[in-house]
This record gives sequence, structure tokens and C-alpha cells, in this order.
Amino acid sequence: MTIDFNNITEDVIPMNQFRLKHRFTNDNYEKLPDFHFKQLKPLGKKGSHFLWNYTLESDLHGNAPFRKNFFTTIEKAKISEGRETEIKLWLFQRGIPFEKPVFLSWQPTEAMIVPWKLLIKYFDHFHNCTCGDLTVMDQSLNWALLFHHRDEIYFGSNSEVKVIELNQEFLIA
Repeated sequence: MTIDFNNITEDVIPMNQFRLKHRFTNDNYEKLPDFHFKQLKPLGKKGSHFLWNYTLESDLHGNAPFRKNFFTTIEKAKISEGRETEIKLWLFQRGIPFEKPVFLSWQPTEAMIVPWKLLIKYFDHFHNCTCGDLTVMDQSLNWALLFHHRDEIYFGSNSEVKVIELNQEFLIA
């Protein structure tokens, strides 16, 4: 079976088969509530390879962080200890709908689908899964997010980002 965006959910695997599951199940890390945990959709090898190859074929990261002229705007945020609320707000302000399923790609064999809201709420779980980079995107490639291994986040977009005001207590809840 050939995987693409139309059938990628057919390659969702159980969490116990996902190599990076420890970030969401191990007692050494903050465990996600069951309601949120059940929304994580780890992908098998075919789905993971598809996403990895999609970014390679588009040459998304042809220049760090993104191929030159791929996006009209690129914004950057620094991840550091004590800035969790600021980073959540920054991610929220990208204007992506909360329920939008987004694709996370760490390696050719590790990828996942999650709602944007969970990426915001638990960004540190996803960002810290590996020592490498994490690419987040949707199938349109009108925007992409790169969690760089040097604790920087880059957001590239082809539409003007509208800054959304938000009560910061919402992000903590």
C-alpha cells in the first residue's frame, strides 16, 4: 500500500509500538491525561517515511531553517528554562485552529499526528523526544514549524500571521 495524505491514518500504530513512547508513558516524565494521550496517533514506518520524504522532496529545509523563498515570513522563538508559558503563547499566536491535525516528523521512522492544541500544550514533550530536530506541518505546506535541536523554534508561513491576544491562564490550564 502506498501512503499519502489521503490514507496516512491507515498507518497509525499502537503507542506501545512507538519508539518514542517513553516521553508520554514513562514515570520519569509528566504523563499526559488519558483524554489527551488517546489523541496521539503515532505512525508506522510507511507513514513516517512518507512524511520524511515529503519534506525532502519539497526541499523544505534546503537552507536552515527553510529553503530560501519557500515562505514569505519566518519567525523565531528561543526555548529556554522558565519560558514555557511564553512559548505556548507564541505557538498559539500562529493562528492555526486548535483541532487541526498536524504532522510531526522526527526521523524517517518516527512520526505522529496530533491536534495543534496538544502540540501547544505539550510542546516540551514533543520537542524533547530526540536530540534532533522536529518538523511540524500540515499537508498544504503553507506553513511549517521547525523545533531546532539548539532550542530554537522557527515558523515559516505564506500568509500573514495575525497576532491573537490570549489570557495566559488559558495556556496553563
